[in-house]
Amino acid sequence: MELFNVTVNTVSFLLCDSQKNKLCVLLYVVLSSFMLLTICGNLLVIISIIYFRYLHTPTNYLILSMAVADLLIGALIFPLSMTVSLKPCLYIYSLLCNLRSTMDVTMGVSSLLNLCCISVDRYYAVCHPLIYKTKITDCVAMKMGLGSWAVAILCGIFVFLLFFILDECDTSCLFALIAASVVVYYIPTIVLLFMYTKILVVALRQARSIHNTISQNTKSKAVSSTERKATKTLTIVIGIFLIFWVPLFLSYSFVPLDSFILYVLLEPFNWFAISNSMLNPFIYAFFYTWFRRAFKMIISGKIFQGDVTNIKLH
Repeated sequence: MELFNVTVNTVSFLLCDSQKNKLCVLLYVVLSSFMLLTICGNLLVIISIIYFRYLHTPTNYLILSMAVADLLIGALIFPLSMTVSLKPCLYIYSLLCNLRSTMDVTMGVSSLLNLCCISVDRYYAVCHPLIYKTKITDCVAMKMGLGSWAVAILCGIFVFLLFFILDECDTSCLFALIAASVVVYYIPTIVLLFMYTKILVVALRQARSIHNTISQNTKSKAVSSTERKATKTLTIVIGIFLIFWVPLFLSYSFVPLDSFILYVLLEPFNWFAISNSMLNPFIYAFFYTWFRRAFKMIISGKIFQGDVTNIKLH
C-alpha cells in the first residue's frame, strides 16, 4: 500500500503546500459553507419532525433517521475530511484517517439502509394501500430505522478493526472487503431498485385506472395524490443518493487492487458523496408544502411564541 501513501501525500501537498495558499483558503471557505448548510438544513428537518405532530408518520420517522445520518456527516465527517484532505496525511493509516473511513462507511450504510426501509414504506403505501396502516406503523418504522443504524454501526466497527490487521493482510482481506461491499452496498441497492421498479409499475397502472374512471371520490383522490407526491419526492432523494454515492462505494470495492488512479480519485469521490447530505432538506422544502411551512415557523421563531405542535401544516 506504499503507492497509496505516496499518492495521497502528493495530492495533499500539491493542494495545500502552505496555509498561505489562496486555493487552500478558498477551499476551506467553500467546504465550511457546505458543512454549515448541511448541519442547519438537517437540523430543520429533525426539529420539524420531532416538534410538529402533523409530521409524526412512519415515512417521516424514516426521513428523521436519515436526517440524523446527514447531520452527523455535516458535524463530524466534514471537519475530519477537511483535515485529511487539505493537510498532508503523512501516515494514511493514522487513527484520524481510520476514524474518517469508519464514519464514512457507517453513515453511508445507514443512509442506504434507511432508504431501503423508505422503499418498503412506499411499496406498501402505493401497492397495498388498504393494509398500509396496519403493516407500517410508527413502531415498525422506528424499529426499521434502529435496525438500519445497528447494521451500519457493525459495518463501521468492522472497518475500524480492519485498520489494525491491515499490515498482516493477505488475499483473504481482498475477499473480505469484496464480500462486505456486496452485503452492505450491492444487495441493498438491488433491493432498492427492485422495490421502486415495482412501485413505478403499480403507480402507472393506478394513474391509468384513475384517468379512465369517470366518477371518483374526492377524498380518495386527495389521498392518492398525496401518496404519489411523497413517492415521487422520495424517488428523487434515492436517485440523487445513488448518483452521489455510487462512485465512492465502487472505489472502496477496488481498493485492494492498489491502483494509482483509484487512489487519486478516492478523495474527490468522497467529497462528492458526503455533499449529498446537504441536498435532502432543499428537496423536502421544494416538494413538500408542510416541510416548507414548518421550516418557516422554526426560522421565524413562531414555535417559541406559543404551543403550535398541533397545527396542521398542509
